[in-house]
Amino acid sequence: MWIAAGSLAAWLWLLLGQGFFWRTDIRLPRRGPVGSGPPEPVGWPSVAVVVPARDESAVLPASLPSLLAQDYPGPAEIFLIDDGSSDGTGKLARELAEEYGGLPLTVDSPGEPGPGWTGKLWAVRHGMALATTRIAADRKDDGNHEDDGDRKDEGDRKDDVGVDYLLLTDADIAHEPDSLRELVRAAEANGLDLVSQMARLRVATCWERLIVPAFVYFFAQLYPFRWVNRPRGRTAAAAGGCVLLRREAAERAGIPETIRQSVIDDVALARGVKRSGGRIWLGLADRVDSVRPYPRLGELWRMVSRSAYTQLRHHPLLLLMTVAGLAVVYLVPPAAVVAGVLTERPALLALGAAAWALMAGSYIPMLRYYRQTLWLAPLLPLTALLYLLMTVDSAVRHHLGQGAAWKGRTYARPSAAP
Repeated sequence: MWIAAGSLAAWLWLLLGQGFFWRTDIRLPRRGPVGSGPPEPVGWPSVAVVVPARDESAVLPASLPSLLAQDYPGPAEIFLIDDGSSDGTGKLARELAEEYGGLPLTVDSPGEPGPGWTGKLWAVRHGMALATTRIAADRKDDGNHEDDGDRKDEGDRKDDVGVDYLLLTDADIAHEPDSLRELVRAAEANGLDLVSQMARLRVATCWERLIVPAFVYFFAQLYPFRWVNRPRGRTAAAAGGCVLLRREAAERAGIPETIRQSVIDDVALARGVKRSGGRIWLGLADRVDSVRPYPRLGELWRMVSRSAYTQLRHHPLLLLMTVAGLAVVYLVPPAAVVAGVLTERPALLALGAAAWALMAGSYIPMLRYYRQTLWLAPLLPLTALLYLLMTVDSAVRHHLGQGAAWKGRTYARPSAAP
């Protein structure tokens, strides 16, 4: 009885005191036909799109053309960094660029990661360095071609040392043609150093419908977007599939060197930018989608379990607290309903039903965002049970020495890395 009452109290607190995490209205403002939304910049800044890619030939045909087709008024260039692919990712990227045209594309490889670096961040580091060098050289060439009478004073010229913004986006992310324009517009209009959108993940199979919307729901519960977006708040997070980062903010925070060991690199990136005085924004995407399929439970399981224990800082006590918390919040309500019916205890039944109803109701906005049937809402306890088991499995794999494994690489906890 008391556990069921505690579960109901927990849900009342979550709904009202956890940043209204369940709401899905944190989006980039749409620019209407009559000029509503953020104003356009006076001069569009330069952007380097950095795409780390490892064995991504299966998804590139659905994602890379969308980047090549970006309708961006300022200078922009794509840098796809092939992180040791064995499936012809780099070659395919060049072929797609020749076929579709659009923004300039550079494909390069950074070699094997340096000591203490994750593969993705090593690729991002290489892409950022390549982009800064390339665009700085292009600006210098443009300056050399100007007539003396047309030259700007140094005080009037934009920073010529490199790119203004970096768009860090994964190889499985597809963008609508105005995606980059709207990201930059939002950053410039609001003085933001980091603008990130949680890409709408693919939801097509039964397992995807059961697990994927809950993945974003749980992420928002852990990092409420409203708290993330408070300039003076301590909560910081980003969605690694789509991050627009001001170059000056990256340099100020020492990105990516200061987060080189991070497996959950998007959250570490946002924390670094916010702690160094930058302003960040995180919301749900309307124009950014993941095209990566997770048709079977095993693939979704690996996606979650590879980093779940890292999120808990590899701490057994935090694991026990998380398991207990998930059980009380998500598993107790349906258990109380069943127990109340079987033992004919109306009070227990009422407490469990009330907590279950609040839980299901809080999940409905996310299901609507993903355009899924609302009948999935009462099944959230089952989904939470699966996530609990994935988290435990992540811890077991870590203690077996398998750690955070991804595409043939296994990463040790940061303190154990060289």
